[in-house]
Amino acid sequence: MKKQKIGYYLIVMASVVVILAGIKSASVIIIPFLFSLFIAIILSPLYKYFKSKGILDIVSVILVITIFILFLALITKLIGNSVQSFSANIDSYVQKFSEYYQLISEYTASLGIAISTDDISNLINMKQAMKFATSIIQNMGSMFTNGFVIILTVVFMLLESQYFVKKIEFFDRHQATMTHIEAIFSKIQNYMVIKALISLLTGVIVWLSLSFLGTDYAFLWGVLAFMLNFIPNIGSIIAAIPAVLITLVQLGGMSALLVIILYTGINVIIGSIIEPKIMGKGLGLSTLIIFLSLLFWGWLLGIVGMLLSIPLTIMAKIIFDANQNTQWIGVLLGTGENINLEENINK
Repeated sequence: MKKQKIGYYLIVMASVVVILAGIKSASVIIIPFLFSLFIAIILSPLYKYFKSKGILDIVSVILVITIFILFLALITKLIGNSVQSFSANIDSYVQKFSEYYQLISEYTASLGIAISTDDISNLINMKQAMKFATSIIQNMGSMFTNGFVIILTVVFMLLESQYFVKKIEFFDRHQATMTHIEAIFSKIQNYMVIKALISLLTGVIVWLSLSFLGTDYAFLWGVLAFMLNFIPNIGSIIAAIPAVLITLVQLGGMSALLVIILYTGINVIIGSIIEPKIMGKGLGLSTLIIFLSLLFWGWLLGIVGMLLSIPLTIMAKIIFDANQNTQWIGVLLGTGENINLEENINK
C-alpha cells in the first residue's frame, strides 16, 4: 500500500514538472492570455455597470474597450518620450554619481580601509539599476506589440462571461463547481480591482510629489510605482531605487532623503494601513508563500508572472482547497490562522 502511494506521488511530481516545462516553453502564448484574462477581470465591473444601465452587450464592450485604449494611449504617449530621453541620458547621470563614489572612497580611506572607486562602482552599479527600472516598463510595453490580439481576447472574454456561467450551470446540477468558480473569480476580481485602484493612487502620489521636488522624469517614476505596486513586499523598494538615485545626483542628499521618506510613508500608510483595511484581514496567504510565489511565477512567466503572482497563487489555493485530496496544499499556502483557531476551540 505504501509503495503504491509513493509511486502515485512520484507520478504526480513528474506530471507537475512536465506541465511546468510545457508552460515555460509555451509562455509566448500563455503570457498574453493571462494578461488578457486579468485585464478583463479589472474591466468587468465597468462592463457590468454599463449593462446595468440597459446598454446592449456589444455597445457596453465597445465603451469599455474605448476607455481602456484611450487610457493606454495617453500613458504610452506620456512615458514614450521619457523612456527614450532617460535611456539616452543614463551615462550622464552615472558620471555625476561618480563624485559620490569618490566621497565614499575618501571616507573609507580615512577609516583605514582602502577601497577604489572602481570597486564601489562595481558594488553599486547605478547604470544597471536604472536600466533594470526602465526595462520593466519597456517589457510591459512590448506586451502591447500584439495589442490587437490582447484587446480582441479581452472583448471575447467580456462577451463570453455571462454565457460561461450559464454553461457551467447547465451541466453542474449540484452547483458545487459553480460555487468554486464564483469563489475564485470573486476573490481575484476583488483583489485585482482594489489593487489596481490603490496602485493608481500610489503612482499619482509619487508623480505629484516628485514633480513638486523637481526630480527629472517624475511621471516615469510614478508609472513604475504603479506597476511595481502589484509586486508584494519588494515592489515598492525596487520602484524607489531609481527615483532616489536620480534625485541624489540631480538635487543632492537632502532631497534624496525626502524621497526615501516619501516612499517609506507611502508604503506604511497605503501598503500597511489603507490597503489591508479596504481588502479585509488578508489574502489568506502566508508571508513566506507570497515571497516564494513572487520568485516562482517570476521564473516561470517573467515580469508578467511577478505582477500576477498573487492572483495566480490565490487561484491555485482556492482550487486546492476545493478538493479533499489537495486540501493539505491549500493549508500549507495559507496563514495557519484557522488551524490556531480550531486548536483554541478544542482546548
